[in-house]
Amino acid sequence: MIQEKSQSSIEEHVGETHFGYRQVPLEEKKKLVGQVFSSVAENYDLMNDLMSLGIHRYWKRRAIEVLDLPQNNTTRILDLAGGTGDLSLLLADKVKIGSQIVLADINYEMVSVGRTQRIDQGYNLPIDYTIANAEQLPYPDNYFDRVIIGFGLRNVTDKQQALDEMFRVLSSHGKILILEFSQVQNQPLSKVYDWYSFSVLPFLGKIIADDADSYQYLAESIRKHPNQKTLLSMLQHSGFQQCHYENFLQGMVAIHLGVKG
Repeated sequence: MIQEKSQSSIEEHVGETHFGYRQVPLEEKKKLVGQVFSSVAENYDLMNDLMSLGIHRYWKRRAIEVLDLPQNNTTRILDLAGGTGDLSLLLADKVKIGSQIVLADINYEMVSVGRTQRIDQGYNLPIDYTIANAEQLPYPDNYFDRVIIGFGLRNVTDKQQALDEMFRVLSSHGKILILEFSQVQNQPLSKVYDWYSFSVLPFLGKIIADDADSYQYLAESIRKHPNQKTLLSMLQHSGFQQCHYENFLQGMVAIHLGVKG
């Protein structure tokens, strides 16, 4: 059943934040991001395959591997900003019977599309679907053993608040994993990546989803997201220990990990 402060860059003004490269009022960003994902929901999985040439599937499998799921005990896992649920699907195949997987996302259309797809594909999965804001998680303290957020943190308005909330709902010794686009370390590759992001992605969005603007925003949101070292320090600021990250494709994508002491 589907149930119904602060990181800011130096150029932002009080009461404003970025939506891609635009400055918008804080209260408006949530609405604008919601419109983007409502627009792309039906074609989201197809576009992920096209945009990454299928490599996103490897990144997600690797994320599940390094999340270090308990093998002999049941576990509670929060798949935050879980969207259409491909990470939850991978998790469901790895956890012990009796474990709980909660897919939480702020966008109803994304969750609904993903849930319908799984039902149509014949899956009967131990996944609870919930509409929730990462900045105000509706769960008790120390509830989850693992929290994973894949390609969602960059769309959150107050990222530090969201990290604080993830820390709160994790149990002692629980682990957080963030899978997200990051800063490319290789300059020649960075130039190619910029061209691809701002020319090819909006073009694919126009052809496949009839929505170039949403994919323009997605490209811009990646550039506005904190780089590897900044995100690492944000995790530490929230209280996480043993924090480290792993780069893919010269930093195009990174996995960040932390433990609640």
